[in-house]
Amino acid sequence: MRHTEKEFLKGLFDAAVAAADPVRVLPGFLPQTPRGRTVVVGAGKGAAQLAAAFERLWGREVAGTIVTPYGHAADCSGIRVLEAAHPVPDENGLIASRELIKAVTGLGPDDLVVALICGGSSALLPAPPKGLSLADEQDLNIALLNSGAPIGVMNAIRKCASEIKGGRLARIAHPAKVASLIVSDVPGDDPSEVGSGPTVPGTTGRAEAIEYVSAYQIPIPKRIEQHLLQAEDDISSPDESCFEGHEVRVIASAGMSLEAAAQLASDSGYAAVVLSDSIEGEAAQAGTVLAAIAREIANRDRPFRKPVVLLSGGETTVTIGGRSGRGGRNAEFLLSFALAIQGFDGIAALAADTDGKDGTEDNAGAFADGSTIARLRTTGMDARAALVAHDAWSAFDALGDLLVTGPTGTNVNDFRAMIIH
Repeated sequence: MRHTEKEFLKGLFDAAVAAADPVRVLPGFLPQTPRGRTVVVGAGKGAAQLAAAFERLWGREVAGTIVTPYGHAADCSGIRVLEAAHPVPDENGLIASRELIKAVTGLGPDDLVVALICGGSSALLPAPPKGLSLADEQDLNIALLNSGAPIGVMNAIRKCASEIKGGRLARIAHPAKVASLIVSDVPGDDPSEVGSGPTVPGTTGRAEAIEYVSAYQIPIPKRIEQHLLQAEDDISSPDESCFEGHEVRVIASAGMSLEAAAQLASDSGYAAVVLSDSIEGEAAQAGTVLAAIAREIANRDRPFRKPVVLLSGGETTVTIGGRSGRGGRNAEFLLSFALAIQGFDGIAALAADTDGKDGTEDNAGAFADGSTIARLRTTGMDARAALVAHDAWSAFDALGDLLVTGPTGTNVNDFRAMIIH
């Protein structure tokens, strides 16, 4: 793949990430200063960076606790930064959940809770209700991650097996006002879905969760299943009086980041098209579909004329089944895409997670073009076999085509850019 194409695609990715930079986006969304205390709580892959930015901008004393994945911490003064495991919760996540609950307990009507919520919160905030354990939540997360179910389905189920998700943290904070500042990583940007909505009540409950488990044939732990069938407490309802006066703002999202990348592409002389910021479904299938669009443009100048940059976001899934290699959904998307465009000289693409980590490895994503499969063949690797084994990371690693950025400090989900010359 040409170095200039990699540089250009990486520039588009950087523009998308910069558009969600907490220091850049927070100033326009700060809540009104309260008469009482300001308590900051939060969770997610970019929560520490959000907290550090909030402290600098707020200009008065703050306290509170946030939790972020290991290696994603940032320096804060009044706000405690805890680290825990992602995507499968651990004991430190359990401790962090208790600390967030403690931070918002006993507040008064003059106090303000600022909730900084971004992608990754669901795994970082395990809080099993009575009768369930951390092991139950761990098993549930593993089952959900391997199921191939959309993120909205996974979060609807997670909410019903938690004492903190589904608006329950905001319920505990009552009578304090809660201002939720949210970096969305979910298709559609429903704030109640980001991180399973610890401070934002949603519209789904146990009945929907039970339906989802059946419809997607998710092998959830038996104790979780019993809890869904027998629990008396459902998730919080938006109609509850304790949520009156709360403020909910989506401060960054995939759509905003894609528009920033589109502007850079346009400034560089390309037509730029945002296909969608909410593409879901199996990663490999999405790769095949978007490759078909790219080929149609390359061959027939339709539905868009070349040269053009196609941009998309959302969150695809990978149904693991019985085979699991190394990689994440973006690498899997891109390997499938590469198989479908092999031999085309005028197509190049990048797929990456805006948080800097695609799946289980240390890369954000990878690059591919029409020569990827032929080059991979010279290494002795079989691209289709790697795809079936969910081992896309190994394929792109063999080619030196991984994108490694380290933690970016934000998370607005997947970013995909395709150039058709």
